[in-house]
This record gives sequence, structure tokens and C-alpha cells, in this order.
Amino acid sequence: MKNKVIIITGASSGIGRACASAFFKRGARLALVARTESKLIELTNSIQNLGGEAMYVVADVSNESDCAKMIGKVVDRYGQIDVLVNNAGISMRALFLDLDLADFKKVMNINFYGTIYATKYALTHILARQGSVVGVSSIAGHKGLPARTAYSASKFAMRGFLEALRIENLKKGLHVLIASPGFTASNIRQNALNSSGENQQESPRNETKMMSAEEVSERIVIAVQKRQNSIVLTSQGKLLVFLNKFLPNLVDRLVFRSLSKEKKSPF
Repeated sequence: MKNKVIIITGASSGIGRACASAFFKRGARLALVARTESKLIELTNSIQNLGGEAMYVVADVSNESDCAKMIGKVVDRYGQIDVLVNNAGISMRALFLDLDLADFKKVMNINFYGTIYATKYALTHILARQGSVVGVSSIAGHKGLPARTAYSASKFAMRGFLEALRIENLKKGLHVLIASPGFTASNIRQNALNSSGENQQESPRNETKMMSAEEVSERIVIAVQKRQNSIVLTSQGKLLVFLNKFLPNLVDRLVFRSLSKEKKSPF
């Protein structure tokens, strides 16, 4: 990773921020992307103060024009792109019956189209370096989760897009990694939308028992270095994906039972 140029979307918190630290420790040059400038400035300064090289771009990945401008700024600064980490995302916890479709589209626009837009404008530069496109997906991209229809749909769509992209570029040296964390300790559940389209503000799960964002980021960086196609994280996540191949009806019942026990479960 020494001197490689890494773009990380959703870099201001959670897995994105942890990825910034993990890539920085390996000598990469960073382009940090998010919507909150104050958090980006703080992170960029902290990396630079430790002797690292980093820039930031304020952008909303659900806006195609923002993504085009963001890629342009990175290329103007560094002259190349080696890795794009599509990490920006938002969750939603609400029954499909109760939610507003405008909020469903918001989740799709950030999680799925954000990946599409950023990848579209970065791809030529990444191919020139035989670099990597990374999608931070989820176990919800392998198994549909109740009360998370929008989130699961966005992650299934991301996974399908990235698998097709990998095959399209099989002879061009492109590396595509689909990383599927299980429940990870971060602020994604606090910021998840509810049926009213507002942040639910509190996590319905015990965050202390989850894999840390730092551990997830280390696994992602190692998978990029090894050019792995996919990783599924947490033992629970691996077991779910495995069992779902052979006993999907059983897994349906187990998932329903587990998520129905969440605090203020909508079902």
C-alpha cells in the first residue's frame, strides 16, 4: 500500500474512519470523502500531523455531479487512483408497509447509486493502475433482513453490480472486493432512518458485543493486499451465509426470532 492512492467514501466515522487509519499505517496516500466538513478536517489534520499524506473532499455520493467532481479533485492532486473504497452508507429500520418510498429511495441512492457513481468516474483511473474497487456491503446483502428491506435491497444490488463488474474486467487486471461485515460497532444504527424518515438515534442492539470498526478495517485492508474477491466477517455472519445455502427456511425463522427481540422492534 506504500504511496498508493486510496479513496474512502463515508470516511468521517465508523468503518470509513477506521479504514483511513489502517491504510495510513501502511503508507498510503488518502482521499477522504464525506458530507461533514468539520469531521473531515479533523481526520485529515490528525493524519497529516502524524506524517501522513491526506486530502479531503466534501461530497454527497448520492449526487452524480459530486462524485464526478470528487474524482477530478483526487486525480488533480495525486495523478492516480489505486483503490476506491465504497463505504458511504445509511441504514433504515422500518416495516416496508409503514415506510415512505422517498426514504427507501434515499437509502438506495446513497448505498447503491453512491457506489455506481463513484466507481463510474474512478474506473478508468483504477484500470490504468490495475487497482481495486471495494464495496463495503453487509450480511444483509446475502440474506434479506426484516425491517431492513431498503438496506438489504441496496446491499444485494451493490453485490450484484460488483460481481458483474469483476467479470467484465476479468482480463484487465481489475480487483473487486465485496466485504460483508456482520453487526459492527459504529454509529450506523443510531443514524438509521425509522418509518418517519428520521434518525432512530439509539441502537437497538448491544454495541459492546459487536466486532469493532477497527477490526473490520484491518480485514478489509488485508483483503485488498491479497486481492481477495470477497470476505464475510464475524462467525455469526459466516454461519448465517453458510446455512442459508442449504436451509433457507430455517434461517428465515432464526433471523425473524433474533431481530424480533431487538429493542423497540417494529414487528
